[in-house]
Amino acid sequence: MRLFCLILAWMFMPLVAQAAAPAKPVMVGAVEGITEYRLANGLQLLLVPDDGKPTTTVNLTFRVGSRHENYGESGMAHLLEHLMFKGSPKYPLPWGELNRRGFQFNGTTSWDRTNYFASFAVNDDNQRWYLGWLADAMVNSFIAKKDLDTEMTVVRNEMERGENSPGRILLEKTMATMYQWHNYGKSTIGARSDVENVDIARLQAFYRSFYRPDNATLIVSGKFNADQTLRWVQDAFGKLARPATALRRTYTLDAVQDGERSVTLRRVGGTPMVLAGYHVPPAAHPDYPAVDLLTTVLADAPAGRLHKALVDKGRAAAVFGYAVDLAEPGAVFLGAQFGPGQDVDAASQEALAVIEGLAASGITEEEFRRAQGKWLKAWEQQFTDPEAVGVALSDNIAQGDWRLFFLIRDRVKALTLADLQRVAAERFVPSNRTLGTYLPSDKPLRAPAPAAVDLAAQLRGFKPQAAAERVPAFDTSPANLDSRTQRATLRGGLKAALLSKPTRGQAVQAELRLHFGEEKSLQGRQAEAVMVAALLDKGSKNLSRQQIQDRLDALKTEMAIHGDAEGVSVSLTTRREHIVDAVKLVSQLLREPSFPQPAFEEVQRQQRARWADRRTDPQGLVAVALARAGNPYAKGDPRHERDFAELEADAAALSPERVRAFHADFFGAANAEFAAVGDFDAAALRQTLEAEFGNWAARAPYQRVPRPLYERARDRAVITTPDKQNAVLGVVQSVPLSDRDSDYASFMLANFLLGGSSDSRLWNRIREREGLSYGVWSSVGWSARESHSVWQLSAIFAPANRDKVERAFKEEVDRALKDGFSAAEVNAGKQALLSQRRLSRAQDDNLASALASQMELGRSFAVTQKVDDEIAALSVEQVNAALRKYLKPAAFATVLGGDFKP
Repeated sequence: MRLFCLILAWMFMPLVAQAAAPAKPVMVGAVEGITEYRLANGLQLLLVPDDGKPTTTVNLTFRVGSRHENYGESGMAHLLEHLMFKGSPKYPLPWGELNRRGFQFNGTTSWDRTNYFASFAVNDDNQRWYLGWLADAMVNSFIAKKDLDTEMTVVRNEMERGENSPGRILLEKTMATMYQWHNYGKSTIGARSDVENVDIARLQAFYRSFYRPDNATLIVSGKFNADQTLRWVQDAFGKLARPATALRRTYTLDAVQDGERSVTLRRVGGTPMVLAGYHVPPAAHPDYPAVDLLTTVLADAPAGRLHKALVDKGRAAAVFGYAVDLAEPGAVFLGAQFGPGQDVDAASQEALAVIEGLAASGITEEEFRRAQGKWLKAWEQQFTDPEAVGVALSDNIAQGDWRLFFLIRDRVKALTLADLQRVAAERFVPSNRTLGTYLPSDKPLRAPAPAAVDLAAQLRGFKPQAAAERVPAFDTSPANLDSRTQRATLRGGLKAALLSKPTRGQAVQAELRLHFGEEKSLQGRQAEAVMVAALLDKGSKNLSRQQIQDRLDALKTEMAIHGDAEGVSVSLTTRREHIVDAVKLVSQLLREPSFPQPAFEEVQRQQRARWADRRTDPQGLVAVALARAGNPYAKGDPRHERDFAELEADAAALSPERVRAFHADFFGAANAEFAAVGDFDAAALRQTLEAEFGNWAARAPYQRVPRPLYERARDRAVITTPDKQNAVLGVVQSVPLSDRDSDYASFMLANFLLGGSSDSRLWNRIREREGLSYGVWSSVGWSARESHSVWQLSAIFAPANRDKVERAFKEEVDRALKDGFSAAEVNAGKQALLSQRRLSRAQDDNLASALASQMELGRSFAVTQKVDDEIAALSVEQVNAALRKYLKPAAFATVLGGDFKP
């Protein structure tokens, strides 16, 4: 009988196992290339395939944020985001493992949701590991008292860092004044008293209430095997139980605002700023897209109504505007920043008159179409990037449904001028404003009362567009990159590198760099060089500033221009059909700028406002002090680091005539590089480059300004910044190395292990174990020419922790120099660093920048492969020897900035 029972048990074992196995994900539907699945436990899964880049992004969004916190619980959602990375029984050290695997990862908390995401070069083991960690962390995270104690100071430090920003605190205070009952009026980071006194049992209960599969959406985007991913998701998440208790529903809504409200913030430092907030509908409401476009009509530069009324007339340094897209009734903010001597009260009244007079004055068809085009261009740019889409969907999920990502786009397309007029008339009224004083009125004009949105009704008529075509896989190995890249020196001297490859949405990334001048000819002309770069997109011989912006929008192109005393660079993000015309536009801007007087004065005002702000900011002051530490060059030399007084004096002496003269003397393409990566016609692009830049040479000769090695000042300086809640430590040392030297790879890895990653010695000691800093890191600014690179360290912390931070930094540096790194550390560091380098090569903008640098230096990706090989072959002895050879504490220049009490 016993044998018979054993046989029966053996026969039915597969049936029992099969019954216990989690149900497979069920496909719910597909919209424009995104497929939705559901697990039996309620987990929502979205697959967003794109084989165009060899990267995968995995994002897990929980529908819980500060909106869901009760009395005494403010900051809990954000605190849990930190504690999730402290581990679970199966994954006790996830932060270190994420770094060792070379992930780019983070977590973020908002009012409506919390998300955790990671991007990595395609790797089955990494993908499966990360899915396993997310599933285990969802229900098994420690959320332990010991981790809460150490992380508490880190969160406080993050809070104090925010306290240093007047703009951030002004927004926080304005929202608190706008919302009397709703949690949107509370900062996601929480009240200091709540964070400092949080009860661990209560925090654990909050975790169990909201971290559950039926309250989460998992998104996998980029390159992956769909069938395999479904199996892995089923294996990792399918076994999680769906809690028997129902999710808690929020229902609080503020009543309609019935009068103007105001708040005044007074602190030391910074520059004056005003912010006008107005209540608006939730993101799912049909009127929300009109709100979004109205911010562009009002605050865009240079066509925006506020920009014209305030900035163009010299009444403000800059204006800005943005809408907050939330699940429940949200807000739109419009503001202005002022420079020294500008009348804040008069400008504020003028701003309110423009905003609240918009409906009466009427929005033009041109304003409406420009705002609509800008919004759609930005949406299309985002949709071409699988990493961005995978994370962006978090907000739509928090708003109620991921399909809002497409529905809102369709609503923007369907908007009419009459829609914008109506919404402006309803929302931009004095009684809906938070800024001014109370003014009695016999007939108060009120905005529509807040109301919830019926999502099913909103989505009922939604018709998705056809899904984008799948992009074939592309190999980003150095050898393949070299074989696919066309390199040439064109007529006139411009060097070009063209890497044509398939991309989602036929996207193209391009970069153009011009080099000019020589040591003597650039004497005393730093301010002119910077101003030229700032004005290149403000007007040309045939195009006004607004026409340039409209042309960029029509070409669906993003352009950024940067410049310093020795060169200027232009980066482009565009599409196959527009790359040729975009290059022609860049040519016109570079060759025939008009340098209009109003734009010149506007940039000067913005510079003064920025410098005034940085004069009281510890981070800005420490950065300037470090740059000047030991700098041997006299004022006027292009290598001289200017202080704030010199910056202001140089700007005051500048004139449009001097700017035009600088451009006429130095600009040309004989010493230039152009690189493009993406989907384009290489022959047509090369022909355009020849036509636009082939005959353009500068008057003044070019010879690169040398930067030989010099010793930094070996001292310790303390800068006092009153009323600043966050302090900064900066350390700098000159290193006699270039990226051509034999010790390049070994010192690179040594820095990576010491402070160059979020699994480094300094990070683990100062941030993880002692919780003294929200961020501590070291880096090397590598020179490609001279043996003169710069090692630098930075840490932020509460001023009261200054001695602890300095002591921990010194002890860890001394320990690394004395004992060295272990074999386990070196091996893990090699893998993480190589993975990060592979991930970097999968980003087209990084490739364009790398190709431009290679053309300047006469290199190829073979050098990249050589460095990878050297990193992979490094021994423990080589890494430790390089650290001891080049890192010299006796040569450190140290600067601290903060409100340090005696």
